[in-house]
Amino acid sequence: MARTRASTYDDQSALILARAAELFARKGFSAATMNDVAAASAVSKATLYHYYRDKRSLLAQIALAHVQRLEALVFEVKSQRLSPAQELQALIERFMAAYAGAQHEHRVLTEDVKFLGDDERSEVEAAQRRVVGAFANTIARVRVDLKAQATPLAMLLFGMINWTFTWLKPGGPMTHAGLAPMVVQLFLGGLPAVQATTVPRRRARQAVPA
Repeated sequence: MARTRASTYDDQSALILARAAELFARKGFSAATMNDVAAASAVSKATLYHYYRDKRSLLAQIALAHVQRLEALVFEVKSQRLSPAQELQALIERFMAAYAGAQHEHRVLTEDVKFLGDDERSEVEAAQRRVVGAFANTIARVRVDLKAQATPLAMLLFGMINWTFTWLKPGGPMTHAGLAPMVVQLFLGGLPAVQATTVPRRRARQAVPA
């Protein structure tokens, strides 16, 4: 008979992930050890290994779970059938709210994915591309003539919001909720000034003489 999980299994797993994310964010993934994670989670090392086989599996789950939550936010907003401009505003506001409650996880996602194995990193990066693609799709519907530049514009937008954890500190005068309208106003207010350009095609690579 298969052994059933304890009713507290998911809660304990989530606690370990949260403590590991905070530890990786504060100390650095390379410097942190499984002993550190066990101590931060108030569990024995044996218990920790019962949930996660090694430090990299912890990192993979932190990064993937965070980006999957962001994907779920995209789906929720798009299911509301808003106008393109309203949809973009809602996406920005929802993401900023999510970042406020997951600053450690977001730092891990943006800084530590490079430590994952190829398969794990590919899974996380594929989810990130889907999120960027969803934003680009909305931007292209706000400005149809900027469809060719929608992905670079989406990346510029993420450049505005993704690194707030480096300077927007909890308890400071500015909050994520207060910053979100500023991002919306700056991005949407500046979007009409962007001129559509023809994206040149890349020249085919010429064969290098032997």
